[in-house]
Amino acid sequence: MQLFFEQLLNGIAMGSIYALITLGLALVYGILRILHVAHAGIYTTGAYAGLIIVKLSGSLVVGVIGSMAFCALLGVAIERFVYYPLMKYPPYVPLIGSIAVMLAIEELCRLIAGPHILTFPATLPFPQIQIGGITLSSTLVAVYCITALVLVLLWYITSKTELGLAMRATSQDIPIADAMGINSHLIVSITFVIGSAIAAIAGILVGIYYNQVYPTMGAVPAYKSLAIIVVGGLGSVPGAVIASLLLGVAETLLIGYADIPLPRDALAFIAMIGVLMWRSEGLLGSR
Repeated sequence: MQLFFEQLLNGIAMGSIYALITLGLALVYGILRILHVAHAGIYTTGAYAGLIIVKLSGSLVVGVIGSMAFCALLGVAIERFVYYPLMKYPPYVPLIGSIAVMLAIEELCRLIAGPHILTFPATLPFPQIQIGGITLSSTLVAVYCITALVLVLLWYITSKTELGLAMRATSQDIPIADAMGINSHLIVSITFVIGSAIAAIAGILVGIYYNQVYPTMGAVPAYKSLAIIVVGGLGSVPGAVIASLLLGVAETLLIGYADIPLPRDALAFIAMIGVLMWRSEGLLGSR
């Protein structure tokens, strides 16, 4: 039974990381209705930027802040110079552009930092906790606390502020939002800033959690996050969070505890197929 609870806690941590990676994708789709595959490239960039800044400054806090700022600028640049000119075309055109951007970011990381796996020599300033004979490492505690803080801040911004009201209005109808005096282009840019900054946090957390950073670390999250937002309901941030946690727990328990002979990454697509057959709009999507 102790093994079960250990795997359950690991699954919650993995689901929390999935949620941080997927949040930006869900936010962008909710407003622009495009699949922001390049978000995985921003996540990879965040890990590399954090690693480089930590090595130069010797401070993890400076590394996180610097990585968030750099990824926010990168996200806005992708929106302005890639998505904005392509919005007049069918949705598959921005999707192709997004895939091209993700591949370009991977290759740039490979050229700049090399093709080899780099270690992330940093420790998170969180305590180790004992719960009923189960030891929670400082990294697991950090993943729980940071994810909870990000989710609470995002909920507050989107639900309790004028910015959140403008974001919800823009996601419903951009022309009407413009007619009501909302600068929809600015709101879209702010959405990319928020989503990209969260991706940077996710990249650093994954780098420290696995103690490795490499150019293709965003490849699996790229397609897995697409499956997650489909399961949660396209454009639904709460649905993306719930689907991420469910997937993380399911992967850990079914593969690590029950020892089911399936590829770990296949579960996301099995879940997507099942949800689409049962509820085509996703867990929290609207009909």
